[in-house]
Amino acid sequence: MAATPPNPAASPPAPGSDDPAGLPARRAALRMLDAVLRRGEPLDQAAPPILRGIERGDDRQLAIAIASEALRWLADLDRLIDAATRQPLPHDAKARAVLQLMLAQALRLGLPGHAVVATGLPLLQGGPRRLAHGVFSAVLREGTGLPAAPTLPAATALRWAQAWPGRTEAIAAGLAQAPPLDLTLRDPGETAVWQERLGGTSLMPGHLRIARAGSVEAMAGFAEGGWWVQDLAASLPARLLGAGEGRRVLDLCAAPGGKTLQLAAAGWNVTALDKSARRLDLLRANLARTGLAAEVIAADVLRWEPEAPFDAVLVDAPCSATGTCRRHPDVLHRSPALAELVKLQSAMFDDAARWVVPGGQLVYAVCSMEPEESEARAQSAAPGLVSSPIAADELPDGLVPTEQGWLRSDPGMMSDAGGIDGFFAARWTRE
Repeated sequence: MAATPPNPAASPPAPGSDDPAGLPARRAALRMLDAVLRRGEPLDQAAPPILRGIERGDDRQLAIAIASEALRWLADLDRLIDAATRQPLPHDAKARAVLQLMLAQALRLGLPGHAVVATGLPLLQGGPRRLAHGVFSAVLREGTGLPAAPTLPAATALRWAQAWPGRTEAIAAGLAQAPPLDLTLRDPGETAVWQERLGGTSLMPGHLRIARAGSVEAMAGFAEGGWWVQDLAASLPARLLGAGEGRRVLDLCAAPGGKTLQLAAAGWNVTALDKSARRLDLLRANLARTGLAAEVIAADVLRWEPEAPFDAVLVDAPCSATGTCRRHPDVLHRSPALAELVKLQSAMFDDAARWVVPGGQLVYAVCSMEPEESEARAQSAAPGLVSSPIAADELPDGLVPTEQGWLRSDPGMMSDAGGIDGFFAARWTRE
């Protein structure tokens, strides 16, 4: 089943331009693909400056969808391309990248072949257009298509096969479709109300899962701050701290603010700390939109000291983010700098442990599939911390705690309900 694309209606060409309608979106997709594969940039960082000159939201969404689907199915697209060429194209050849995008549009987004050709071949100005046209036509004529699940990049597949024996096929299957949209509700008591207004399904109180459709900002309830976008897995760590009842909590690496909003809505007196002033602007905007309150601090956690300890600390640590691959397939094509990340995570964890009052709680979480950043971290907890196992009734149906009482999800889980990101969380109580 092909992914559902944004409205493919393209902006009209500028006056006097010979560019076909829709070419700017394809040109942007090509630049994004190059930024990820050649320069190693995250797609969500590369996209904004590339898309700046595209006015229509539909065109921007289409460019991101094309690049994302090409990255999601890259190995399988390359296999189709290589099967249709007598001499393999170099892996860094522009013609290969253009063909990856063209085939992603036809085979994944379901766009008409003539439209794909009309907006794809101009990307090869002065290049092998006839070759690209011939390869594209041959692939469609052959009708082989893509497999049921994308093939993981070799390095990622090897790493995960060692970490999660027997799970790689299920994880790959979980990447086959772009994920639905998860919302966290400001008031869990109004779950039924929002489900009636927006449709979709709820997998636990305060959560709503709906099909992706158009602009999030235009959806009912956004302007009034009734909800915010947050993957179900990402919402679980804050839930593990329960009701705040006015107690003090520190949210480390808080921006753009999903967990801060959750904690404030649950009655915690929140201090939200993040190193990025720009991302904290997003957090402040989210607080203003939802009418929730938190103390916001821009600081490096490794150089900051609180005036007093907290009743709870949530460490949402910087990580490889490989667990978000169903939403961000570009992470599959980057080699995570695990040694550097683990060193940072350890330092943050040790600081956070010092800042919890006796009897208080510490939750550590990462959106990672790498055991070095997750299970290994929990196995070497700081002195004075006692494990506080997660219970099954704290998780949505389809997820169960590990034997150690930790949360571990992966993109192959909960497939019948639309899937979930890969996440890890563990909880302790301070002696």
